[in-house]
Amino acid sequence: MTVSTLSAQDLGASAGESPAAAPAIRVEHLWKTYGNGRSEVLALADFSLDVLPGEFVCLLGASGCGKTTLLNLIAGIYHIDRGSITTDGRGVGMVFQEPALFPWLTVRRNVETSMRFRRLHKHGRRQRVDELLHLVHLYDFGDRRPHELSGGMQQRATLARALAQDAEVLLMDEPFGSLDAMTRGILQDELERIWRATEVTVLFVTHDVSEAVRLGDRVVLLSSRPGRVIEEFPISLPRPRHTDSAEVNEAVHAITERLRDEVRRHG
Repeated sequence: MTVSTLSAQDLGASAGESPAAAPAIRVEHLWKTYGNGRSEVLALADFSLDVLPGEFVCLLGASGCGKTTLLNLIAGIYHIDRGSITTDGRGVGMVFQEPALFPWLTVRRNVETSMRFRRLHKHGRRQRVDELLHLVHLYDFGDRRPHELSGGMQQRATLARALAQDAEVLLMDEPFGSLDAMTRGILQDELERIWRATEVTVLFVTHDVSEAVRLGDRVVLLSSRPGRVIEEFPISLPRPRHTDSAEVNEAVHAITERLRDEVRRHG
């Protein structure tokens, strides 16, 4: 793993737990291939990454570099070819780019479905759902169905449903990618508020360098396919961050230039 040539003074030191803390996510020497024979595609090659408890890490890289594949492997949706992934028994929730809500259920029932296999009596489930709807500012919309909500509200409901699984690790795959710029900015603020309130560990995939710097304690840059970590940029600028600030723009410029170099290298 290559450490960024930018100094900690330039972009800051990583804001998670102390270096001695056991990782919330540990990925070691991971390999993943799709297909076989002439159609075989190597998605990830000898990929390693640690994410500390409570850390917010953003993944950046060109399309097809394995970012989504990595999240699916951590979530257990795909099988690992070689290597290992450990979350030390922590619950893992996932939020996709498009809200994954059951259209025939209310927001409240959508959130509650994630608690189906937990040993909570009805009153306990109801209380937990109320807490989560308050957390994502949807308590007054609990009896609405997804089609009655805006895109941003649907994504907040999806986030509440992921947290209802008692997730200590939250995997987010471009969750704001399909939203307009204003809604996206509002939800970035909301996500930061929820992250601070819950102290959940977040691994966040995005194509937007500004979004990565706006949200992340650390920005991890992946190579073009096959994906591996090529550079890390620790970001400890004061929060809340504003995308029009000079400090944020400096970090965005440095990361964008490195990303362009990687894209040019692979044509």
